Amino acid sequence: MNHDERHDRFMERLERGEKIEATDWMPDEYRRLLLKLIHMHAVSEIMGAFPEKEWVPKAPTLKRKLAIMAKVQDEMGHGQLLLRVAEDLAAPLGKTREDLIDDLIEGRVKFHNVFHMGSPTWADAGVIGWLVDGAAIINQAALLDTSYGPYARVLKRICAEESFHMQHGENIILALAGGTKEQKRMLQEAVNRWWEPLIFFFGPVEVTPAAQRMIDYKIRTKTNEELRQQFFNKYIPRIRSLGLTIPDPDLRCDEKEGKWIFTEPDWKKFGEIVRFNRGPKSQERIGLRRFAHEEQRWVREALVRSREKQPV
Repeated sequence: MNHDERHDRFMERLERGEKIEATDWMPDEYRRLLLKLIHMHAVSEIMGAFPEKEWVPKAPTLKRKLAIMAKVQDEMGHGQLLLRVAEDLAAPLGKTREDLIDDLIEGRVKFHNVFHMGSPTWADAGVIGWLVDGAAIINQAALLDTSYGPYARVLKRICAEESFHMQHGENIILALAGGTKEQKRMLQEAVNRWWEPLIFFFGPVEVTPAAQRMIDYKIRTKTNEELRQQFFNKYIPRIRSLGLTIPDPDLRCDEKEGKWIFTEPDWKKFGEIVRFNRGPKSQERIGLRRFAHEEQRWVREALVRSREKQPV
């Protein structure tokens, strides 16, 4: 078959709901779009450990310390699983796993805007677990139907573990919401800090050409705005039920349209954060990632050498 015939056959498979595997033929555009998505997801899981890692030594009780430490470990594990999936896609393009990490350190790949933000109080750790991980579950659950089989299978495990992370955050939030006036104030301030990043989390309202191609290829099944509205429907009532105020005076549900109306954030600011790593903690956390990567290089090299020496 020539290229056009292969492409037509590929699209027919997608229409039938078949899953594409790493060894299957795929259009270059499909491979690159898929790699971009999974690569960003992988490094976001790794960088997502930093805002909460800061609270491992400062958690208020031993029980809380153990719980948040386990959560950080899970996030790093998710990053490793996703890098393995990305590695198969990158190999035909001449890129290795080491290259994928170097792309993060050198600023050639984006990671989610929420992980550029600070977490100055214990309430921030709770909001990350409850609302940020809640947003992540909505996003990742929509990808369970992705056309790429290896990604869909890995996401089943990740979504299951993220649900525990969300419950962990919810437990912290409920304790603070039922606590002292100072704890309630701290919680409200954390919600105020994180509301704009949560709006940013799902990306711009308009469907870009690249996003539309992902939908055409059935890599994604929902638009940014569909996912954001799903988040609103689930979490706005829950936030308000705790006596918390959402920092958007114009936020309302349009019953006729069947959607939430909200104040659009500064999308230029969003671009500065995710494209140029100009968030409050961007450079600090990339620096920490670079330091860890270089300090542990000898471990990776030793593992490679030991594997090469093993008999076939």
